[in-house]
Formats: sequence, C-alpha cells, structure tokens
Amino acid sequence: MVWLRRTTHYLFIVVVAVNSTLLTINAGDYIFYTDWMWTSFVVFSISQSTMLVVGAIYYMLFTGVPGTATYYATIMTIYTWVAKGAWFALGYPYDFIVVPVWIPSAMLLDLTYWATRRNKHAAIIIGGTLVGLSLPLFNMVNLLLIRDPLEVAFKYPRPTLPSYMTPIEPQVGKFYNSPVALGAGAGAVLTVPIAALGAKLNTWTYRCMA
Repeated sequence: MVWLRRTTHYLFIVVVAVNSTLLTINAGDYIFYTDWMWTSFVVFSISQSTMLVVGAIYYMLFTGVPGTATYYATIMTIYTWVAKGAWFALGYPYDFIVVPVWIPSAMLLDLTYWATRRNKHAAIIIGGTLVGLSLPLFNMVNLLLIRDPLEVAFKYPRPTLPSYMTPIEPQVGKFYNSPVALGAGAGAVLTVPIAALGAKLNTWTYRCMA
C-alpha cells in the first residue's frame, strides 16, 4: 500500500501542475504572449511567482522530499511547451509563445528546504523570497533571447483577438523604469504569504485524509 500512496501523491502533483498551467495561460494574453510581454512584465512576474510557489511548496511539504518543487515546475514547463508546439503547428512563429522559466526558481525552493533540514518555516520565508526575487531575472533573460515582441505581435496577431484588442506599441519605461527590479521586489513580498497559504493547504489536506 505504501507504493500506491506514493504513486497517488505524484499523480496529484501532475494533475495540479497541469491545472495550474492552464490557469496561468487563461489569466490573460499579456502573460504568455509576446505582444503584451514588455509592458506587463511586472504583472507577469507576480502572477508566475505566486502561481509557482503555492503549488510547489504545497507538494514539497506534502511529500517531504526536496526536489518535488522542481518536479512540479518541470511538469508545468513540459505542458506549456506542448501548447507552444500546438501554436507552432498552426503556422505561428516559434517565438509567438514565451514559455516561462519556472525550474531554476523551483530549484532554489528545493535547495532551501534541503539546506534547512526540511524546515517548513524556512522554506516559506527564505524559499518564497528566493522564488519571488529570481523568477523575474530568469524570465527577462529568456525574453532577451527571442525576437522583438513588437515584430511578432504586428506580424502575427492572434486570430481570437477582436479588432479593438489589436496590440498597440508599448510605452516601455512610461510606468516603471526597471520591470525586473519592480517585479522582483513585488514578487519577493507577495510570494512569502502565498507560500504560507500553500503550506496551510497542506495542513488541511492531511486533516481531510485523517
């Protein structure tokens, strides 16, 4: 029965990772698609770091195994690459969808949990902060490696967007001078309480299983 429970735990991880990826995609075009990426990078950073940390810490504490957070982020990444491949098959360019870089931040969360000898509070405070600080940096590096978002946006507009939502030229720097710094600062603050929420959900899960 032990192997069955472990298998069930990891199946739960797969299901939640897939569903959280879907929720993130459905949160809006400005998160995944390059036409809105530069002007909404702060929103992107906050939504991605909080979405990652709540599920990653939930299942890391649920299994008690350092490395589970990276496993969770890997499933999200694979699932999004499948979506990217679907758009590419429809004739859109390779850079039309930007796959977020979740794995390195999840590895920092796992490393914190392992280095503090599975200390839940350290994982919430230190690990949550590291996720919020690192994710904007990794994703901005990722964005710098792709083609100009404006070129992709105007050359390949999404067919599902109505005419009045056609991408407009973003005013980079109009509302903030450093999207990475602002995204990292806001993310570092918000991921800690969201990580605590994930840990609390873990407690509720154990009570329901009792």
